[in-house]
Amino acid sequence: MGTYRYEVEILHLLVSPAHAYFGRARDGAADVPTTDADTVEVVGGKGIVGDRFFGKAAHMDAAVTLFAIESLEAIAAELGAGPFDPLLTRRNVVLRGAQLAPLLGHDFALESGGAVVRFHGGRHAQPCAWMNGMLAPGAHPAMRGRGGIRCRAVSGGLLHRGPAVLVSPVPLDPARAGEPSLLRPSRLP
Repeated sequence: MGTYRYEVEILHLLVSPAHAYFGRARDGAADVPTTDADTVEVVGGKGIVGDRFFGKAAHMDAAVTLFAIESLEAIAAELGAGPFDPLLTRRNVVLRGAQLAPLLGHDFALESGGAVVRFHGGRHAQPCAWMNGMLAPGAHPAMRGRGGIRCRAVSGGLLHRGPAVLVSPVPLDPARAGEPSLLRPSRLP
């Protein structure tokens, strides 16, 4: 594993057995049980136990979503809104102090509560249009390029809320955690 170690904080661990937004354009967001857990169990090759993406063949390479809270804070500041509830973004692991986009295409680990859970950064977690209604008008385009990353769980273990260490094979800049990683449209008026 990499040689770069970054102290981060796991702020939220979201587990939801069903989709709240996907496929619901006409019906509105679903009222589904969502847990902000103190601890989650990650299973290698499957994801987070109890989550809507766990063990789903179509999502094996993107079963766990990591998100930097700094992105949400920057979006709120840009839109003059918020603070936003990070659970509304439906990201599984919400971190503070983690620049995530450079991890795409790489194996990395989160050390949490004595466990080491390994992931592979698969792709950007693109936001859905629901963000305009759930967070604020303009949140959908503002979140593009900084919606986090979707990952494959390479190994299993327990993740705990609280202090953690992000072990990366590439250098990261935690001060840039809230910056967009892709070109995105400018904010709508």
